[in-house]
Amino acid sequence: MEDKITIIEGPPPVFEAVQDGWALGLNEGPHLTDVVLTRLRTFNGPALVERCYRAWRESATINLHYRNDLGMEEYAPIMAARTVETAEGHVLLLWLYLDSEKYELEFDSGDEEDFDDYED
Repeated sequence: MEDKITIIEGPPPVFEAVQDGWALGLNEGPHLTDVVLTRLRTFNGPALVERCYRAWRESATINLHYRNDLGMEEYAPIMAARTVETAEGHVLLLWLYLDSEKYELEFDSGDEEDFDDYED
């Protein structure tokens, strides 16, 4: 059985901070890792989610295999998976455990205002 989902082409995944209580609750344990979300376009999302479920039923770990910004191979354990269908095809949502020293999160407040020009 495949113990990984591999990103074959395209840019490195974008990791988003997770604020969902259920996902943060799964991170309780002796190791300090962060839970992040990444969204990947795929041809067959349900098959990839099923691969995750099969691994978890067998108490195995399944990883996301990708290349980082420097082109180095990285692995991140997948803790949850879901697929959604969009007009452009399937999008695979993966919640991952990452070592906080191995990645950098980008935050978008959704606000286009320039805070340097802000006055009270």
